[in-house]
Amino acid sequence: MLGALAVAAPAQAGPTPDEMMIIDVVNANGSGCPDESKAISVAKDNKAFTVTYAEYTAQVGPEATPLDFRKNCQLALDIKVPNGFTFAIATADYRGYANLQKGARAEQLASYYFQGYTQTTRSSHPLRGPMDDNWQRTDHVGIASMNWLKCGDRRVLNINTELRVNRGTSDSRKHTSFISMDSTDAAINTVYRLQWKKCS
Repeated sequence: MLGALAVAAPAQAGPTPDEMMIIDVVNANGSGCPDESKAISVAKDNKAFTVTYAEYTAQVGPEATPLDFRKNCQLALDIKVPNGFTFAIATADYRGYANLQKGARAEQLASYYFQGYTQTTRSSHPLRGPMDDNWQRTDHVGIASMNWLKCGDRRVLNINTELRVNRGTSDSRKHTSFISMDSTDAAINTVYRLQWKKCS
């Protein structure tokens, strides 16, 4: 089970807090992030945190099970915010590798919301075969659309990600198509950058 991670940030100008941000993983589950296959770290400048996956692959093909076409990971994060500040997710960088046969397609999806809040920020990024290469997609959240934590609140931040593969017109009885959030060393980083705001 993952515990609390804390990194002290040096004093600096601007709206970024000087105090450390602490992230505790309340829950992490899903077919894309089984136990001990993910980790979270906080940047020293307090502007980002990184989720690392080791077993996040969706696939179709002769050796795939009927459920392998979709993989997901649900992270519930308790983030201790420095006094006098609140935050929202500003951008998220997703990286991985895809091998898609001609006619096959894949999709990477994500959603972000605070527990108990009605606003949810969603994104979707399609990929199409033929493809055999690394991929990277970035979510850019406009200021007006940001899901801000209310000042003084302490709520769980939920980040749900999903990978899907559709065989399309490819022959999945003979050929495998897959998309992964991993790399050759079996680990890839997803970076979430924060937008800080001072409470009035």
